[in-house]
Amino acid sequence: MPRIVFAFSGGPDTSAAIEWLKHRPGDAGDVTDVVTVTLDLGQGGVLEEVRDRALARGAARAHVLDAREEFASDYIARALKADAVYEDRYPMATSLGRPLIAKKLVEVAAIEQATIVAHTGTGNDQIRLDVCVRALNPGLTVIAVPPSATSSKTVDANLWGRAIQYGAISDPWTEAPEEVYTLTRAPGDCPDEAAYVELSFQHGVPVAINGVEMPILELLGSLGIIAGAHGVGRIDMVENRVAGIKAREIYEAPAAVVLHAAHKELQKMVVSTGLDRFSRAVSLQYADTIYNGLWFTPLREALDAFIDKVQERVTGVIRMKLFKGDCRVVGRKSPFALYEPAATAGVPTTT
Repeated sequence: MPRIVFAFSGGPDTSAAIEWLKHRPGDAGDVTDVVTVTLDLGQGGVLEEVRDRALARGAARAHVLDAREEFASDYIARALKADAVYEDRYPMATSLGRPLIAKKLVEVAAIEQATIVAHTGTGNDQIRLDVCVRALNPGLTVIAVPPSATSSKTVDANLWGRAIQYGAISDPWTEAPEEVYTLTRAPGDCPDEAAYVELSFQHGVPVAINGVEMPILELLGSLGIIAGAHGVGRIDMVENRVAGIKAREIYEAPAAVVLHAAHKELQKMVVSTGLDRFSRAVSLQYADTIYNGLWFTPLREALDAFIDKVQERVTGVIRMKLFKGDCRVVGRKSPFALYEPAATAGVPTTT
């Protein structure tokens, strides 16, 4: 009997897709075993319920995998060290999750001896998942299941942030309604006193908040709560998609926005001018590589080699001020700082 490994989120589209895959057109009436894969990337919800839903809809088996630590350490940390922000705004929460989803689909397909993997991704996500799966195992057939349900609002969330698709905001002139935001307060509802957060980095990776060391997974959660409470992390932009069209997108990424601002400032303080400026070009290339679904490529590996060399000096502490949606650097220190206050004493400040 043929077997398909299917990326299952538990939403209406993926639930309906199980039946479609079992009896998909072109299979001459054969019933196909569908094995679902659900990843915990920090999106919240009770994933055991998702497993039960998959089995109730007819899945032969349902795998639920906790991939949060791997996502934080192997994907988010790499993107942060690269200062990878797509088109200067988007930290690419959903884009970063796609290669890991593809990797797990391929791994489970090998365990289940399946020759087909399937997903419900469309547009950018279909391209990313298809490209990543084929890069890891060209012998697998990839099926993008056509969507069967419509919703006024679609949300894709993980540790690094949320992406919101909402019918009312397809018009770039329309302000996004407050109801689409859940991780960040409106500036008018934020505290009247600023929050100061000290972020410690070692070799480009955040390791502590306000002197308290913690694993990156815990750090992302803690910082996200603090930044969101002060309205930091809302992104409203028109971006260029993989296929070349432009689209208006709404994102929330409180921890990502603060960490990127802090990391970029620390790196600037500890590396030479020429290296820092060249790193900016590498950051743009790295962001495009992630956004275009090219994670599993020699290009990304080569970029990582350069980035890791630069990060050898990126150790220190950055103090951030968070206030009513604003996020700014107000303090910096590092044992590798190239800035020498004594050298600038008495020097005119005009540029």
